[in-house]
Amino acid sequence: MSFSFDPSSSLSLPADSPSLPAEGGAWAPAPAAVAASAEAVVGRLRAAGCVFAEDEAELLLSAARTRAELVAMVERRACGHPLEHVLGWAEFCGLRIAVEPGVFVPRRRTEFLVRRAAAARPDAGVIVDLCCGSGAVGAALAASLPGPGVELYASDIEPDAVRCARRNVPEGARVLQGDLFESLPGGLRGRVDILAANVPYVPTEEVGLLPAEARVHEPLVALDGGTDGLDVLRRVTAEAGDWLAPGGILLFETSERQAADALAAVADSGLVPRVATCDESYATVVVGTRPTD
Repeated sequence: MSFSFDPSSSLSLPADSPSLPAEGGAWAPAPAAVAASAEAVVGRLRAAGCVFAEDEAELLLSAARTRAELVAMVERRACGHPLEHVLGWAEFCGLRIAVEPGVFVPRRRTEFLVRRAAAARPDAGVIVDLCCGSGAVGAALAASLPGPGVELYASDIEPDAVRCARRNVPEGARVLQGDLFESLPGGLRGRVDILAANVPYVPTEEVGLLPAEARVHEPLVALDGGTDGLDVLRRVTAEAGDWLAPGGILLFETSERQAADALAAVADSGLVPRVATCDESYATVVVGTRPTD
């Protein structure tokens, strides 16, 4: 998806259409104005290169509280800001996850990782969401597991991500700032049942090929995985075994072409590796299990 901004084509909504009061004070255009407003928003988004202009227009129209806010939101989107940053939230595993500007947007394909983790360890009592970003993975895992009293820790190196994650994780969870494992309490060593690490895996030379909404508006540290895309992953696998409980699992995403090297890194760390794929969501998840003996 590409975006371009032409000031001469900025959004123009019907100015003389009456508005109706809405519950909570939100802006609600009168029925006669709804169709005209929607048409104008769709046209602006389509001109900017938004492939799903109709769907995005519906979300923006439902989120805006005033006419001025709608115009501002549509222009931000037309200028290339991620839709989730404009709305202030992303849907993930049935949850509405708060997403702030400058924070990595949770990808829908990562829902596959959550499902695999919950299916493999439904009895998990201790979860760590490493490189947590918005905290979406940890929040979804806590909501997915049937057991009461799940102990959840989330960590990220970015202050904006830590602040955002604290809005999304359940009460009692701890969100910590630090580089990978350095912020985790030492008492977690050997106790973690699920270690989800949403590490960056884009090779450095390919970051510039990402869509502008990612490379311009999301933190580089959440995208750049080093020379071959696996630098951060290798740092995680080198220590993961010390933190996992016997039978505990490490899960992370990678690309199909990186999977063989990722599996080797997991095996080198003493964990038992396997790979799971989902064609529907184009997801490749590598799982490493700490042996029980």
